[in-house]
Amino acid sequence: MRNALKMALAAIMTICAYTARAEQTEYDPAKVSDSLKAIFQFGSTSTKQALNANTVTLITGTIGGTYVQFGADLASVLDDGNKIRVLPIVGRGSVQSVADILFLQGVDLGIVRADTLDYLERKGFAKDIKRQFTYVTKLYNEEMQVIAPKSIATLKDLEGKTVSVDLPNGGTFVTALTVFERLGIKAKFVYVEQRIAMEKLKAGEIDAVIVVGGKPYKSVSTFGNDGRFHLAKVDYAKPLQNDYLPTTLTAKDYPNLIKDGESVDTIAVPAVLAAYNWAPNTERYRKLALFVDAFFTKFPALQNPPFHPKWKEVSLAAPLSGWNRLPVAQQWLDRHGVEPVTQQRFEAFLKQAPAAAKVSDADRDTLFRQFQAWDAEKARAEKK
Repeated sequence: MRNALKMALAAIMTICAYTARAEQTEYDPAKVSDSLKAIFQFGSTSTKQALNANTVTLITGTIGGTYVQFGADLASVLDDGNKIRVLPIVGRGSVQSVADILFLQGVDLGIVRADTLDYLERKGFAKDIKRQFTYVTKLYNEEMQVIAPKSIATLKDLEGKTVSVDLPNGGTFVTALTVFERLGIKAKFVYVEQRIAMEKLKAGEIDAVIVVGGKPYKSVSTFGNDGRFHLAKVDYAKPLQNDYLPTTLTAKDYPNLIKDGESVDTIAVPAVLAAYNWAPNTERYRKLALFVDAFFTKFPALQNPPFHPKWKEVSLAAPLSGWNRLPVAQQWLDRHGVEPVTQQRFEAFLKQAPAAAKVSDADRDTLFRQFQAWDAEKARAEKK
């Protein structure tokens, strides 16, 4: 009897102690943060309006790509209670993202490739489409990576070969077809998701896999090379110089495909943070202004670990040929005295070169793009 009483008292004391601890550690969810407070106020019209008014949606890219990682980085750095929330959405490639920005309700921003709008106009899918778009900033350069057997030395060796260019309507699809067309290389294109394409390459079912994305691109860096494959060279030929940049891949980028101390020349295309060209007096424009202020203000944090190394290449004020910048973004840069340093250094360089006066406007643009690529690579190396 006495033992039973002791056991009962011990059980009661344990329950009381647990209850006391619970009282100390359990909180009202509404007190955790302003965000949760808003979420748990079900049925509040003002809450719904506040959440929607300060949430900016960003269409990114496919799983495993650089766009998705950039979207996650932006959300991580910019989310600030009820002041602003960035909501990244997994996308389906650059062409689809252009359509989503134009037509999907609620999509405020998107990451697209700089050559996509020109591709859509060239193919007759759209007319004067650039007038409908504006850009917040040029992001980074996306390199073309051509994984092929060692018998394929350059892109030209893919004449008549079977080449995977990812799924239709994606960025790789657009850039690959544009480059092959401009260089007059006729290949047999297949449209296969990259992970599957890699396996088909190993099995000998296709001759090359093209990936266009910011290095180091996950599907390329994790490619299991048994020694038969490498990255083929892409020459910076004249037909490519209006829209693309020269760049280099090294063993540090892809030790599985490039020997230590060696490098592979290729081309790159800019990625762009784009938006619909909303009128300044609209609610959608206000949300873009909210995003720009948060993004530009906190931008330095994105250029440090643990965020994607490609952020180190981004210069907020870098110009983008053929595009119009979002007015509120340009106003922020002007107000804070942020200028395109690369352009200034390039102009200073040309003034010191006597031959610069003889350079045509077209060649001048080409030289500037090459200078931009060199400057971005130099800055990236210095920040490692």
